[in-house]
Amino acid sequence: MILEEIMYGDSSTNNTNSYSGYEVINIAPNSPISAAQFSITQYASAVSMSGLEMLQNSGKEQIIDLMEGRIQVAEAQLMNRIAGDLYGDGTGNAGKNLTGLKAAVAQSPGSGTYGGISRTDWSFWRNYAYSGTTNGGAAVSAANIQQYMTTVAINLVRGTDKVDLIAAGNSYYSLYVNSLQAIQRITDEKMAGAGFSSVKFYGGGASADVVLDGGIGSSTYDSGTGNSALMYFLNTKYIYFRPHRDRNFVPIGGERQSVNQDAVVKLIGWAGNLTSSGPQFCGVLFA
Repeated sequence: MILEEIMYGDSSTNNTNSYSGYEVINIAPNSPISAAQFSITQYASAVSMSGLEMLQNSGKEQIIDLMEGRIQVAEAQLMNRIAGDLYGDGTGNAGKNLTGLKAAVAQSPGSGTYGGISRTDWSFWRNYAYSGTTNGGAAVSAANIQQYMTTVAINLVRGTDKVDLIAAGNSYYSLYVNSLQAIQRITDEKMAGAGFSSVKFYGGGASADVVLDGGIGSSTYDSGTGNSALMYFLNTKYIYFRPHRDRNFVPIGGERQSVNQDAVVKLIGWAGNLTSSGPQFCGVLFA
């Protein structure tokens, strides 16, 4: 179990107040610190080789290191699977998938449970959700996307807390880029170097990186529909990718020899989850 400490305002225990002179100050216990609970999810990718393949790829006849090549493929498949599941809600594969952004930054944040805390009972645990059609009055387009993005960003400001990362699927990233004049387009070379196609958004009193986390397969989606028409507005101070230190894309044990086959198997594994200590600082823009 992963415990994520959270701070919240409980009006029934909040003892903060003004006072005058020698007035008695309320010192009743005020403990607005608790923890959300997230399960440790596990992923593995298997690499196998038969005895014949090992014989064919050994000695001077060896053309490539077949095992090493297959391990690289398995690692890539594992990363791609986790990258996709980061946008799910944790219910996939009979509830064994990690708890992704669809749960952390929900389109219907007033109901359900996240991190063991009821969003029906606790309003502070609800993210901000904005539908172009319902809240904005028109479907999201290049003509209105900046207006909608500004609305979402402004509603996620508290003091110095502001959105600093916007993850967009193919559709909404294209709409945003098309809404910009070439002279206004400001790219972020650092984010591009990290593997994202990034432009800047200035709204809500600060700048945020707008990254395309889509492309082939479009991993930014509403899980179950394949819809790339989404934008997640994230304050990275309050959302975390937490791999277990002993299971972060590493081999699980050694080679496993079959008892009744001439073959060996290696496992590559990952364990952890996506957690949040403040969903109220994140939002989603959708159709």
